[in-house]
Amino acid sequence: MELFFNPFDNLLCILLGISFTVWFTLLLVFIIVPAIFGVSFGIRRLYMKTLLKIFEWATLRIERGAKEKNHHLYKPYSNAIIAREPTSLEEEIKEIRRSGSNKDLDSVSEFEMSDIFYFARRGVESIMDDEVTKRFSAEELESWNLLTRSNNNFHYISLRLTVLWWLGLLIRYGILLPLRVTLAFTGVSLLVFLTSLIGLLQNGRMKNVLSEKVHLMCYRICVRALTAIITYHDSENKPKNGGICVANHTSPIDVIILASDGCYAMVGQIHGGLMGVIQRSMVKACPHIWFERSEVKDRHLVAKRLSNHVQDKSKLPILIFPEGTCINNTSVMMFKKGSFDIGATVYPVAIKYDPRFGDAFWNSSKFGMVSYLLRMMSSWAIVCSVWYLPPMSREEGEDAVQFANRVKSAIARKGGLVDLLWDGGLKREKVKDTFKEEQQKLYSKMLVGTQEDRSRS
Repeated sequence: MELFFNPFDNLLCILLGISFTVWFTLLLVFIIVPAIFGVSFGIRRLYMKTLLKIFEWATLRIERGAKEKNHHLYKPYSNAIIAREPTSLEEEIKEIRRSGSNKDLDSVSEFEMSDIFYFARRGVESIMDDEVTKRFSAEELESWNLLTRSNNNFHYISLRLTVLWWLGLLIRYGILLPLRVTLAFTGVSLLVFLTSLIGLLQNGRMKNVLSEKVHLMCYRICVRALTAIITYHDSENKPKNGGICVANHTSPIDVIILASDGCYAMVGQIHGGLMGVIQRSMVKACPHIWFERSEVKDRHLVAKRLSNHVQDKSKLPILIFPEGTCINNTSVMMFKKGSFDIGATVYPVAIKYDPRFGDAFWNSSKFGMVSYLLRMMSSWAIVCSVWYLPPMSREEGEDAVQFANRVKSAIARKGGLVDLLWDGGLKREKVKDTFKEEQQKLYSKMLVGTQEDRSRS
């Protein structure tokens, strides 16, 4: 039987082999090796500055093109309600009664039909400017960043912008996405393999040192898989062993952002699939705290395991996100009190992302984990700042809720975020009846209190 060999097939195989060799050599020299030693060549920051100049140019072209063609420029959402100075419930009801009644304006001892307008107005204001719901959607941008989510019509304003948009699409999906997927696969594979290998060693100083080095190396590779450009501030306040690190929560990548600058003991629920494989390998090398699904709701069990961990000063600080859900990085919502009731030193950390390069917020009700990671890896970059705040301890006479609110306020101030008292659980749940009853009690207390004052006089 005669065999025929096509010389073009051999040439194609040789070219593919050379391409893969060059590809992995560049990855090894410029990304993986620097990640191992924690050094940077400054390429990512130069890339960020270049993007900013391109965004500025594109925004100017948009404004110019919109003026010439009378297009409607994209503007962030503005509230339809004019902000008023905050006043008390009693003062506002008096104001409503004053506008339509000749009765005693200083008395609110009896119910009047006009009082309904106060609650109706507050309801409409909440619908028009709901400070809770808007925290679970992507942050609005004032300028176009060549990503579709900014404005779908921007790239049609001029031929130059159209070409630029398509060029950006080609770069993001044709070059950056394959590069990032390769790096992510490399980082996760090394993490699973090396932590499983370290798990075979006996507990001791050598095992702890190797575990920390491996975790840092792998997380730094994963950070480069997102082209993350992170600026860390006040590193002298970094969390120490035996403490609890608490931070505002925007995305699952918050863990990678923080863990690439220091090692932490993770807390979470045991998962299946790939995440379960990663968790089982990590816990062999480092004492992470994983809970079964049935154990998560047992607050006493969770608190006991956390307390036992922080009492051992040789163990890594615990990393916790007390909000319990992802917020769009414009505010900080209510902290759950569990991690503040243990009595350990708390190390607050504020994380602030720059949405111009990519939206880091994970809207779990809209995107699954795979589609979210695809959005992250196809964005321009992840740019953020991290502030390590001085350690805080529970003061005398302060309960866990007050301590949690004090820490939350400190994080909000440092990160330039809005400090909200609302529970992030409202993202998926209805408003609790206690919130409604609170307003009812406030109104009834006002009526009853006024009647008592009049009877005394």
